[in-house]
Amino acid sequence: MLKKFYQYEVLEAGCDEAGRGCLAGPVFAAAVMLNKTKRISGLDDSKKLSEKKRLLLRDEIENKALAWAVAKIDVNELDKINILNASIKAMQTAAGKLSTTPQLLLIDGNRFKPYKDIPYRCVIDGDALYQSIAAASILAKTYRDAYMLRLHEQFPQFAWHKNKGYGTVDHRKAIVLFGTTEHHRKSFSMGIEQLELF
Repeated sequence: MLKKFYQYEVLEAGCDEAGRGCLAGPVFAAAVMLNKTKRISGLDDSKKLSEKKRLLLRDEIENKALAWAVAKIDVNELDKINILNASIKAMQTAAGKLSTTPQLLLIDGNRFKPYKDIPYRCVIDGDALYQSIAAASILAKTYRDAYMLRLHEQFPQFAWHKNKGYGTVDHRKAIVLFGTTEHHRKSFSMGIEQLELF
């Protein structure tokens, strides 16, 4: 069972990103400040939940959280500053959009950069340990998935409605056949040279 808070002395926000390892599409991040008086049951790492459960929890998070925000860093900026910096910037941007200023940031993973003098704690596998980070992972994932579904309507040949921009075999085969789009990450290896292994 995930812990609701890392500590209870100051207001904290959980932060997580989605889409870090994709070949196409922005990286998204979310920040969530949970309400001490409103319980959200079933929070877990977004990767462990079904799409239906994630969407149900998204509605509950948005209705019950003390504050929440989502941000994205587009492909052009991502290619300029690299995916690690883009992921950190997306989390910082989401934290900065919160309607209530957090006094502590809980970051999923082991890398972050100081932001507005707000103390932070990096937590490896934090989305499987703390509810606020799990809630952030759910918002980041569902908002990014919705974005990729809209892109799929423009570029159905890449099956982004299924792979969400990740480097599946079918996605990479489509890149061989159709080339890349403005939504593909130029700084990423497309793995095309490995296709003969499949």
